[in-house]
Formats: sequence, C-alpha cells, structure tokens
Amino acid sequence: MASFTKKAIIASFLKFLNEKPLSKITVKDIVEDCGINRNSFYYHFEDLPSLAEAVLMEDAAKIVEQAKDLTSFEDCLTIALDMALKNKRAVMHLYQSQSRESFERYLNKIAEFTAKEYIHKIARGYDVSSADKEIIIHYYKCQLIGFVLDWLNSGMNYDIQQNIKRLCELFSGATQTAFLRSAENE
Repeated sequence: MASFTKKAIIASFLKFLNEKPLSKITVKDIVEDCGINRNSFYYHFEDLPSLAEAVLMEDAAKIVEQAKDLTSFEDCLTIALDMALKNKRAVMHLYQSQSRESFERYLNKIAEFTAKEYIHKIARGYDVSSADKEIIIHYYKCQLIGFVLDWLNSGMNYDIQQNIKRLCELFSGATQTAFLRSAENE
C-alpha cells in the first residue's frame, strides 16, 4: 500500500501528464501541486523517469489483477485499452517522451500477460506441447504489441476497440485449430 504522499505525487504527475508532455513537467511542478518539499519527492522516486515507470508498472499490475478472471482475449484487451483511452493524452505524452522505453516495457508486460492468460485458459482440454504453447503466446504478444504501436503511431486516431472486436470475430477458432495441429504432430 503506497503512502498518502506517494499517492499524491502519482496523482499530481498524472494530472500534469494529461496537460503537457513529460519533458515540460518538473519536480518543482509536482511538489508545489502536492504541497510537499523536494526531499519528500526524492524519498519516493529517484527522478521523473522513475516516477513514470512506477506509474506504468502500477497500472500494469491493476490490469493484470482485473484480467485474471476474464475468459476472452477481447475482454482482457478491453481492460487495458479502457485505461489508455481514459488517459489518452497522458499515454501519448509518455509514448512520445524519453521514457518510451519504460512505456514499451509496460506494453510488453501487458501484452505477454494477456496472451498467456488467454492461451492457458483456452488450451485446457487440448494436448498441446509446452513449446507450441510458448510459440502461440509469443505470436499473440507480438500481434498485440504491433497493433497497439500502430494505433499510437496514428495518434490514436481510429477505434482500436472496434478493430480488436472485429479481429476476434474473424480469427475465432484459429487458436483452437493451432492446438489441434500441435496435437497431431506429437
């Protein structure tokens, strides 16, 4: 459980991130907004990039927790995309910042978790080798990352949720077919 001060710093950071690019946010902005001193900020975070990474990893943990009980790939993705759409400007500011590497680690973590959860749930009842499962998980992860990066590169200018919904409809059963092929080759 984060302290009150740490939560206030994160809330202030997100507020500013929704208003302006990361490069324009200063520790001074945050400490003045929170009514704390710089030492309090540095007690919790090394610098602004470490704060950005902490925010991303905290969001990733929330998404992972919420997605544990979901049964469809689409539902898992919807949770992550809802968070991104609620903070659209903040997401773009992070994506276009020097903290892009942290953002990509965050995206990778979410994509890998989503793919693993989905594949492990639907693989029940199929005789699929561990190696084939890992290949399929990697495929889904890469597809998801590519899809999201394309959406971000477009400035989030299309309805990604509608596209994912349609893709899930178009590829319905494809993974089960891959599982059957895996079982045939064993």
